Amino acid sequence: MARFVLWGTYCENALEKRTPFRDEHLGRLKLLQDQGTLITLGPTEGSTHVFGIFEGTDIAQIRDLLEQDVYWREGIWTALEVYPWIQAF
Repeated sequence: MARFVLWGTYCENALEKRTPFRDEHLGRLKLLQDQGTLITLGPTEGSTHVFGIFEGTDIAQIRDLLEQDVYWREGIWTALEVYPWIQAF
């Protein structure tokens, strides 16, 4: 398995717009964490960007997982970039 870094952006007024979808989003993240796929994920201060670290087979797998998330489907996340990551420390 390899590790991947997610860098993405949130929509305007993300804190308000995410409210009806937050429980579904967090529940899914917990499942991915329990499966060992999600290492960490969260917003930057001000909720303008999202950062995450995932473990998986390839970029396509991680993008597919992200695009299934309710935040992507409902436009809370507006851009998602996934890069292979080499953990130096």
